[in-house]
Amino acid sequence: MNKAGMTGLILCLTAIIFGIATNGGIGTLANFVHIPSLIVTVGGASFALLASMESLEDFFDGWKSIYYAYQKPTAHPEEVSEQIIEMANLARREGLLSLDDYIKQITNEFMGKGVRLIVDGTDPELTRDILESELLHKEDRNRKRVRFWNDLGAYCPAWGMVGTLLGLINMMRSMGTDAGAIGAGMSLALITTLYGSVMANWICIPVGRKLENSSEQESLVMEVIIEGVLSIQAGENARIIKEKIKSILEEEEAA
Repeated sequence: MNKAGMTGLILCLTAIIFGIATNGGIGTLANFVHIPSLIVTVGGASFALLASMESLEDFFDGWKSIYYAYQKPTAHPEEVSEQIIEMANLARREGLLSLDDYIKQITNEFMGKGVRLIVDGTDPELTRDILESELLHKEDRNRKRVRFWNDLGAYCPAWGMVGTLLGLINMMRSMGTDAGAIGAGMSLALITTLYGSVMANWICIPVGRKLENSSEQESLVMEVIIEGVLSIQAGENARIIKEKIKSILEEEEAA
């Protein structure tokens, strides 16, 4: 797991608990737990988001993507480029078929697929089409995941306000009969606003940002692999391949 991301989430929770404890004592934490308010806020936001989704699969995949948000990236552009240069030198010395044994050392599934295609003698244009098609599919999936968390982050505060309004309406109805219930009713009404704000700023926005960053790195790695694999297939010199990859990385940094 990504240590920085997980540490940030834990420290956010610690800050919330600290704020509650210093204003009323640790025993007041129970006052901030209200299941109906949680259902209205998180449930309402989730169901509103579901109503906007294309399919149930996208909805459940969006929830599951929180796991991927805090995983360390499996491949870095620099590591991938070094492996490509190594394969380019091997292919120049011993031919493309020598990469058949090298595939066993490749841990990146996308790179392994590309190398298998060129070892099997697939036409270069077809190889490019297959790899770029997978790249576009991954980018589309990642965009849906980022949009899921961004939208959920927008819905949660709104549904927190809905819960607050519901609580205020009930409180107003009882004002004439039980004035002592006004304080308790106001407290419960405001909890939904708190839940909505916390959910958006503690979970949804950070997860969406992490997924966006990891998506950009994944796309960059795949672009490097596509260019490297096709250059190896074309029999290009390792120095030229290195310069090509360098230009891709520099262009990404400048963007």
